[in-house]
Amino acid sequence: MAIIEVDGLVKRYGDFTAVNGVSFAVEQGEIFGILGPNGAGKTTTVECVEGLRSPDGGSIHVCGIDPRQDTTELRQLLGAQLQESELPEKLKVGEAMELYSSFYRTPADWRELVEVLRLEEKLNTQFRRLSGGQKQRVSIALALIGDPKVAVLDELTTGLDPQARRDTWDLIERIRDRGVTIVLVTHFMEEAERLCDRLAVIDAGKLVALDTPAGLVKQVDDRQRIRFRPSAPIDHALLSALPEVTSVERAGSQLVVTGTGNLLLAVAGELARNQVVAGDLRVEQTSLDDAFVALTGRPIDA
Repeated sequence: MAIIEVDGLVKRYGDFTAVNGVSFAVEQGEIFGILGPNGAGKTTTVECVEGLRSPDGGSIHVCGIDPRQDTTELRQLLGAQLQESELPEKLKVGEAMELYSSFYRTPADWRELVEVLRLEEKLNTQFRRLSGGQKQRVSIALALIGDPKVAVLDELTTGLDPQARRDTWDLIERIRDRGVTIVLVTHFMEEAERLCDRLAVIDAGKLVALDTPAGLVKQVDDRQRIRFRPSAPIDHALLSALPEVTSVERAGSQLVVTGTGNLLLAVAGELARNQVVAGDLRVEQTSLDDAFVALTGRPIDA
């Protein structure tokens, strides 16, 4: 069941078209990613979904509500962590929780929320004294404090160190487990691959592809490559004859076997039958980065 429906969305700024005919649907309970480089139209798209901007064309429905017609009701159903958000420097974390909680008819228990987000020891700390990761967790808490059905998280982990980023990913998965549908805007491939059930790839204001992370990779190239150093000579024809194998090549002292399906199991079985051990074995396959370049013609950070 779609909880968000976007159909033919268009948004212009003067003569510049930032979003050009984007359509997608977000299913209830999924983490839906919007992936693309900076300036692709990702943030403009979600700001239209959030009711922060008015589209110039197309339609949007969130939980059956048109954001242009009932912004007040939308605020009760949708929580947002914006790409750039700040609180007054001297506002304490606990004060922010109480203030934002008062904005909603049926807020979540913010004390439980700060415990889940590991902020209970920071309730009397001013916002300016929080670390970058702690500020992000406060931002997530405020997006969830209204007990929303949908949470939109825009460039969630930008500026965080690797450990803080992974901690935040764990939190997002726990939030989804609480029943919240999440729209995640990102340009981090690892983040998209780790968290998202499906991805909409947006580039230059247009929807380029829509699929699971694995599905996007498969659209481009579903082949795998196995590299290894055989412990003894093996007839290439034995490997080439396997249904999963498309090619066998030598690269110095290594063999490179390319194929599809359960390639590793097939090759390992043939090597075992011939009493050959695969040393320094590596399995390579097309990455989400590779798929993005193939779909858009450029790397995500270009």
